[in-house]
Amino acid sequence: MQKLLDIQKIKQDFPIFDRTIRDGQRLIYLDSGATSQKPNQVIEAEANFYRNHNAAVHRGAHQLAEEATDNFENARSIVAEFIGAKSDEIVFTKSATESINLVAYSLTSQIKPGARIVVSEMEHHANLIPWQQLAKRTGAELAWFEVTPEGRLDLSNIDSVITSNTAIVAITHQSNVLGTINPIETIVKRAQSVGATVLLDACQSVPHMPIDVYKLGIDFLTFSGHKAVGPTGVGVLWGRNLEQLPPFLFGGSMIENVTMTEATWAPAPKKFEAGVPNMAQAIGLGTALQYLNKIGIQSIHEHELYLTKALIAGLNDIKHLKIFGPDNLIDRGGTVSFMVDGIHPHDLGQFLDAKGIAVRTGHHCAWPLARKFGVQATTRASLYLYNDLSDIDALLSGIQDAKKYFLER
Repeated sequence: MQKLLDIQKIKQDFPIFDRTIRDGQRLIYLDSGATSQKPNQVIEAEANFYRNHNAAVHRGAHQLAEEATDNFENARSIVAEFIGAKSDEIVFTKSATESINLVAYSLTSQIKPGARIVVSEMEHHANLIPWQQLAKRTGAELAWFEVTPEGRLDLSNIDSVITSNTAIVAITHQSNVLGTINPIETIVKRAQSVGATVLLDACQSVPHMPIDVYKLGIDFLTFSGHKAVGPTGVGVLWGRNLEQLPPFLFGGSMIENVTMTEATWAPAPKKFEAGVPNMAQAIGLGTALQYLNKIGIQSIHEHELYLTKALIAGLNDIKHLKIFGPDNLIDRGGTVSFMVDGIHPHDLGQFLDAKGIAVRTGHHCAWPLARKFGVQATTRASLYLYNDLSDIDALLSGIQDAKKYFLER
């Protein structure tokens, strides 16, 4: 039997699991695809910065400013190492959404009318709308990979989707709805053959599996801190050749020289970090990634796959329940969306909430994908390092109870 993580020990690090909800029930948190819970180590890292080191980074000559800058840049190094990158390739933003918009706006001058931008039907709105807007600004054409009934990208026509005039391919690594892990190597190979730039939305993969940006062969990668047991308000952009991009925001900290009529920019990554950055949040993110490393990101991945196998098997045993996405573990992660015939996903979500079970309901910021499957909403359970088989059992039991309540009365 596969060795699972020591969940009881891990949960001791997460203070939110000390509380009860809904009249004294234990919290069963199955919504980490939306945001993860935070360990004491991360909470304390942020608090310690404000208690002992708070100052604007890169600005003052005093001791606090030096300490703040050292801590901030150390966090950048930790992030870089976590994804196999170099420190000067890491830009701190406020979210993955901002990271994607940064790239989309900065590439505007390089996109010519008639060029092609490629996405997929399974993209989160954050990796779709910025490219829609870029296409409108530049006269580019937006094209996309379709999704098969099994919840995988249809790459049978990859050469006619990624054409010779393709400038950008922006793709999710793992679907936030279906759990599908996309074949990035195949997509990158075709994109490189036509000289296209590849951006990878890795919000659902970086917190859950080992990532090496250079092995992936991509040009940009984005992820958010709050999905990786880190703080809200901090995101990451990795770029292979950041110096080739113009800045996205303008102001203090990102300049080299300023006159009344002109300005020049600091080298990357500073030219993309205008203003006082989210210092405490970046430091908290560094601590979060150290926490994940201590447990072992591969061990976390294997733990989640074990739970996902049990969850899919249990859901498949429930009559009149449909899973959206792969029903096996081949190239999939620990996010599972489903519907029960005769029960609206929102009703199911509220019923489960009454039992202390937190799941997500809705279109999950992927409206085109919901339309593809002909539904308005699904119920989504997403797993992480603090979940165990008892959480799966509680969810399955809760669904069965909901069927009795809504359908058998």
